[in-house]
Amino acid sequence: MAKNGERRASTPREDWRAVAQALNGRMTARRVGQQELADQAGVSVATLRVLQHGGGERRVQDATLAAVCRALDWPADYLLCVLLGQPLPESTPAPDIAAVDPFAALVDGQAEILAVLRRIEAHVEGIARGLTPA
Repeated sequence: MAKNGERRASTPREDWRAVAQALNGRMTARRVGQQELADQAGVSVATLRVLQHGGGERRVQDATLAAVCRALDWPADYLLCVLLGQPLPESTPAPDIAAVDPFAALVDGQAEILAVLRRIEAHVEGIARGLTPA
């Protein structure tokens, strides 16, 4: 394993295509785009693109792989295990937000309700414009 901050050199036993498959599958399942994931992981879109294509000369740091894993709710060493063909770590389910912080769950629920109300309001305004004589 490379030291923190050290670039990983490609070796024949590294499977960057497997990393790309795992990453792209998780992004699709989570419905998360490049920019959103890059922001959440604290990496550049260009770095994420390199990982998604599984090829090229540019390699990424172990810390970058770990950051992407955490942003996708995987164990921090998940992609490193995929890369090296090692057994995958057990994924732990995300904690129930209400159990950890009941107030945060309430705020999330209120935000969802507000978003729905705004969509309804926009529809009602559209209908009202259609009914009002010009």
